[in-house]
Amino acid sequence: MRMLIVDDVTEVRKDLRTVLTLSCAVEIVGEAADGLEAIQQVEALHPEIILMDLEMPLLDGYEATQRIKAQHPACRVVALTVHGYEEARKRAFLAGVDAFIVKGESVESLVQAIFAKKE
Repeated sequence: MRMLIVDDVTEVRKDLRTVLTLSCAVEIVGEAADGLEAIQQVEALHPEIILMDLEMPLLDGYEATQRIKAQHPACRVVALTVHGYEEARKRAFLAGVDAFIVKGESVESLVQAIFAKKE
């Protein structure tokens, strides 16, 4: 499964790449540091799944998800955020995410969110 990692923190992207490469059957095809770059990467790389931070500069993950899902509805988007409160969850699902996970949860939880059916 081809994956794009989107987070504005370089170290987070690096850590996710390492953990996911070791933990599950995904091919990390690219990274993006903001929502605008994510949209460009989706067009260029055609990932099947996007691990999307929600709070980023230039264009947040909510808006980026809406735009990506409008053009690529089959692309699976997993929100990965520090904001685990219910309002963030609702807003993310309204934007079109397929799964939602809070940063700091276990690797097993992250892998389950990546491969789970839409909540």
